[in-house]
Amino acid sequence: MRLKVKGMIDESDPRVAQVGHPGPPWSIAYGDLMTELVCFFVILYALSAALNKDMQKAQAEIQEMIKEGKMAGQVQMDKEGMRITLEENSQMSFFESGRAELTDNMRGQLDKIAPVLRGLSEKHDIVVEGHTDNIPIATKQFASNWELSTARATSVVKSMLASNFNPKRMSAVGYGESHPIVPNENEVNRKKNRRVVFFIKNNPYPDAPAAGPPAAAKHGAPAPAVEQPAQAPAPETPAAAPETPAAAPETPAAAGGE
Repeated sequence: MRLKVKGMIDESDPRVAQVGHPGPPWSIAYGDLMTELVCFFVILYALSAALNKDMQKAQAEIQEMIKEGKMAGQVQMDKEGMRITLEENSQMSFFESGRAELTDNMRGQLDKIAPVLRGLSEKHDIVVEGHTDNIPIATKQFASNWELSTARATSVVKSMLASNFNPKRMSAVGYGESHPIVPNENEVNRKKNRRVVFFIKNNPYPDAPAAGPPAAAKHGAPAPAVEQPAQAPAPETPAAAPETPAAAPETPAAAGGE
């Protein structure tokens, strides 16, 4: 005997799809609607960085520099933010071999990119990534490419901080040779892998609240003392002379005994 629950449709009803049979016609339209909604929100999330006008403007300026040959590299934007990659070439070297000090070429690149990124550093985190090729290194200063890449990224951050970047939004990270963009098969490819990446995160920080008047005292808290105008002191009244009690009349001495 089948148990029937009030309000439920019986399985023999034609509106109920049996196992192994196609569902009702409305389920196809409903499934398509849910799929389209999911795709819509995924696209919105993926394009959230592109909807940021500041990021769009910065991307256009960097792309124009690359197109004009002022800098070598590429710029990409996705749901996480914008990545600006500066790559070495045959005429340009960012660092001396095995060293972390910036060359004049690298300083020139930073001078070009700094005006674009300085405004973004007020609201967006900027992560400077250091990348090396796969040639091993073992010196007193750098035990491996991890230390070398981190030191190079730190040198770039220090140079940017000297150009009035917001220190609260800056950070440095080194990846060594673990993220090559091309195989390290020849010197040309190794130059491409020796790169500096500026990752500008998509999520902006809210504007800092403007400084306003001090908040009123909470209920029950003592009110601030109000300074009262000083009053002129009252004229001194001469003190009354102390009253001297009248001398008692001299009583004759009593007669002595024999």
